[in-house]
Amino acid sequence: MAERAVSPVKQKLRDYYQLMKFTLSFTVVFSSVVCYLLAPGISFSWVAVLLLFVAGMLITGSANAINQVVEKDTDAMMKRTSKRPVAAGRMSVDEGWTFALIAGTIGVFMMGYYFNWLSAGISAFSLFLYAFVYTPLKKKHSIAVLIGGIPGALPCLIGWVAGTDELSMGGWILFGIQFFWQFPHFWAIAWVAYNDYSKAGFKLLPDKGGPTKYAAVQALLYSIILVPLGVLPYMWNMTGMVSVVIVGLANLFMIFQCVRLFREMDVKAARRVMFSSYIYLPVVLLALLGDKL
Repeated sequence: MAERAVSPVKQKLRDYYQLMKFTLSFTVVFSSVVCYLLAPGISFSWVAVLLLFVAGMLITGSANAINQVVEKDTDAMMKRTSKRPVAAGRMSVDEGWTFALIAGTIGVFMMGYYFNWLSAGISAFSLFLYAFVYTPLKKKHSIAVLIGGIPGALPCLIGWVAGTDELSMGGWILFGIQFFWQFPHFWAIAWVAYNDYSKAGFKLLPDKGGPTKYAAVQALLYSIILVPLGVLPYMWNMTGMVSVVIVGLANLFMIFQCVRLFREMDVKAARRVMFSSYIYLPVVLLALLGDKL
């Protein structure tokens, strides 16, 4: 049976959906919204949440669009990314840049106008760091993961600042949790997709030898760092004891999966770490929000 034709409008919408990496952007913005709601004195408001969500999606979508424009040639080499709109030739480089510029500008302006200009400034810095520092660095050195961890965790700080208009300790604690979470998460992804990444010349694992014991130990060490970080919201009177227990159990679960990776040293174990990290973050953030003081 012949494949059903897709209308040009529907295909274009799909292309923009892929260009902004909607699922990834949604995850990033989710953490920003939760951290905004964790800010002292902030109560739930559909209007504020919707505005923050839209602004965050535009900013994150802009960064992801730039990433795809810059990496169009390497994306075309990898099976998992070859069908992205710019890499596949369905969208021009100019169109990708135009979307990124318009989306990023509107998103940053929304943050400043509806929340505060400090959160807008951090948002603009995060976009720049991800698109113009982390993205080209991925082909040069594995330190790119460390650099990329900063814009990866800044949405937590952005959400907090949007609610408080200050760079206070609560925001830095939330930033720290998401920052250190990214290492076992991203190294697990790099382990699973190692052959694809290597083909494109990306250097993302902490060992030049690729998926080695050293890489597994690094993932384990960073997951252990999450244990004391998980207690800090309670110590700073942000949340109660219930969240300490839930976050502690989530941390032990991540450590357990990283230990299994160290012992088994295979893609199956790395995939378990990867999926565990996907579960970990929403569980931790929602536990903190549900137990907010």
